[in-house]
Amino acid sequence: MKKHNYSAGPCILPQEVFEKSAQAILNFNDSGLSILEISHRSKDFVAVMDEARALALELLGLEGKGYSALFLAGGASLEFLMVPYNLMKEGGKAAYLDTGTWASGAIKEAKLFGETVIVASSKDQNYNHIPKGYTIPQDANYLHCTSNNTIFGTQMKEFPSVDMPLVCDMSSDIFSRQLDFSQFDIIYAGAQKNMGPAGTTLVIIKEEILGKNGRVIPSMLDYAKHIKAESMYNTPAVFPVYASLLTLQWLKKLGGIAAIEKINNAKASLLYNEIDRNPLFKGAAAIEDRSTMNATFLLNDEAHAATFDAMWKAAGISGLPGHRSVGGYRASMYNALPLESVQVLVDVMKELESKI
Repeated sequence: MKKHNYSAGPCILPQEVFEKSAQAILNFNDSGLSILEISHRSKDFVAVMDEARALALELLGLEGKGYSALFLAGGASLEFLMVPYNLMKEGGKAAYLDTGTWASGAIKEAKLFGETVIVASSKDQNYNHIPKGYTIPQDANYLHCTSNNTIFGTQMKEFPSVDMPLVCDMSSDIFSRQLDFSQFDIIYAGAQKNMGPAGTTLVIIKEEILGKNGRVIPSMLDYAKHIKAESMYNTPAVFPVYASLLTLQWLKKLGGIAAIEKINNAKASLLYNEIDRNPLFKGAAAIEDRSTMNATFLLNDEAHAATFDAMWKAAGISGLPGHRSVGGYRASMYNALPLESVQVLVDVMKELESKI
């Protein structure tokens, strides 16, 4: 039976990415070698890295605008550290918007480097909404936000206009919707939530913001060194970068971000309409801040949980249980999840209603 994969990450990927990746593991580019054993300095892989970096900028509309794309190790969690190392001045200050678990993780790391101002937080309401109407200190070295909160199912629909570098963790909604990406100075995203397998992190950097904080930065944490080395300062995660390239190629062939946004909106509308219509369920996040990537919802009566769980499992649905911080259910509808899979879930929800 086909599985309908709602896993929050590592995530569902396009079928053609699985097939091409599998072939590359056996024989990459008809070289007689596996992608798992080739040198990262080989002509074939250098071409992969170059294309992946260029295609990321192309899809985001940032070609020729002073940005570099990097594929680094350490996950988005290492970027929590690299951002303040590269942007916070000695004796400086950083501003952070606290919207969930990963935002708070970034704040924890920034506090190691200097004054870290939390401009707003929704923690007191279990991160069920995006704060609005906050004031940003004008002397901050940068503002950091998280565009989509995987655990809590909230998403920023607009971003503040600031006279300082704007940094955004887009791990769970990168390439999913159209934005003016030039408003950001650094965008980072772990691959495993919308782009590829775990093991690499995409970092987009506006080069002009670097080298201004007066810090001595360890080489492996210095964005400028990675840019100069074209993501080859140390051995990159060869296979995750290759799989990410395949996903980016798939997205471009589909019509890019504009095309996938329409599909993502259709999926989200289908599921949220059922959550709101069906008297057995309720949404966990504020309606105006609902994520198109991660829909969090609860049963109004937990007595129906065993029945519902058996039904969705029987329908071939996987990865639906919510994070322990929220409970209930979380349907992660990343780019590669087809609309048909969402319809299967909606049908199960309707069937539960008819049984109760």
